[in-house]
Amino acid sequence: MGSDCQLLWSRCLSIIKDIVPEAAYKTWFLPIVPLSYEDHKVTIQVPSPFFYEYLEANYVSVLKMTIPRVFGEGTILNYRVMVDQGSSNGTVDYPTENGVAAPQRNTPLDVNKVPFTPFSQVAPQDLDSQLNRKYTFETFFEGVSNKLARTAGEAIANDPGKTTFNPLFVYGPSGVGKTHLCHAIGIRIRELHPEKRVLYVSANRFRIQYTDAVRKNTSNDFLNFYQSLDVLILDDIHELVGLVKTQQAFFHIFNNLHQLGKQLVLTSDKAPVDMQGMEERLITRLKWGLTAELGRPDPELRRKILRNKIAHEGLVINDDVFNYIADNVTDNVRDLEGVLVSLMAHSLINNKSIDMAMAQRVIAQTVRIEEKQLSIEKIQETVCHYFNLEEALIQTPSRKREIVQARQITMYLAKKYTESSFSHIGKIVGGKDHATVLHACKTVKDQMEINKTFRSTVETIEGCLKN
Repeated sequence: MGSDCQLLWSRCLSIIKDIVPEAAYKTWFLPIVPLSYEDHKVTIQVPSPFFYEYLEANYVSVLKMTIPRVFGEGTILNYRVMVDQGSSNGTVDYPTENGVAAPQRNTPLDVNKVPFTPFSQVAPQDLDSQLNRKYTFETFFEGVSNKLARTAGEAIANDPGKTTFNPLFVYGPSGVGKTHLCHAIGIRIRELHPEKRVLYVSANRFRIQYTDAVRKNTSNDFLNFYQSLDVLILDDIHELVGLVKTQQAFFHIFNNLHQLGKQLVLTSDKAPVDMQGMEERLITRLKWGLTAELGRPDPELRRKILRNKIAHEGLVINDDVFNYIADNVTDNVRDLEGVLVSLMAHSLINNKSIDMAMAQRVIAQTVRIEEKQLSIEKIQETVCHYFNLEEALIQTPSRKREIVQARQITMYLAKKYTESSFSHIGKIVGGKDHATVLHACKTVKDQMEINKTFRSTVETIEGCLKN
């Protein structure tokens, strides 16, 4: 009976295809799997509870018109819904709301007559991908800190949706090149695959669009638009933390695109495991592909970027000044660019060449504004010096009280004074995992609240760090 069911369902699809828009057909009907037809009951499998709810809310009239025509009058429609958790086989059965799929007396809604919205479907070449042409792979210089992410990005651009890097999740502090890489991937895909529908969007803009769609009752158009994309690049996904409804909408968009083999590229200032306030089921999916960290630019990379910027701006800077900038502006690429702009402005306004005194003055101003970041290594060195311990001891699995205490204080201060993730801190301090660092930070914080002597110790170490 299974083959008969599949044949009959194929006939249903051919009818439905002529009724609903192509995007809606691909999104909401092609993923349906016909399972059985017995005793006037047809069972179809759908990918998620949301999928079931959406069909019931928006396309049940289409199903009730089509199924009796093909399967026969009085046919009962039953859904088998895939779920994340619950039953042992991972599915739950639901009937339609009134049980029987039969023709309605009222004329079905003409789903082709969709009101104009910002999410109207257009050809790939007419879609505004929101990409900035100045951010290309040619200007995204490779270094130790970004090699993995850059290599993965180029592989994705060559064959979007076909690599194991789906999704590509790139994380790192502000100013290290996450947005640049996003645009570079999108631009390369548009060049190599002009038939692909590519969109770059910030998480903040996505949130505004979704909120506006809900307010205007155009949520269906919003979902249909995003689920019609071939490549979705979502920047700063951490901005969705705490926004439950928006996360749910993105979750279903993610599921649909991933199931269809479409490419997803996501960025954040945190690794997925550190994104507190994000739905667990979404975090799980963010880790399905490749998670790549973009670190602070290494010395070689800083010099590559500086040389390019200096040449582009036509500046004349001697080697001593060049090295001073590269050695002292270490946090991110944005700071490097800002320092060069400031130097150029001072040089033009004062009609003076760029010398060491000018560079020192400008960088000192930048450091005061941005507050120069401590490194984990420096914190570890300071803590070990305070406790008169060899740094190597922290890296061992030793459970001696004084070593454990020094290790935990190092982790606590690293989290407080750097933008590093729990995972990255753990990797540097003894090769520990994210949970261990989280526990260490909580332990130190709790001890500081109840133990004055311990709090004094930590505060003394902090004073040493600031000197």
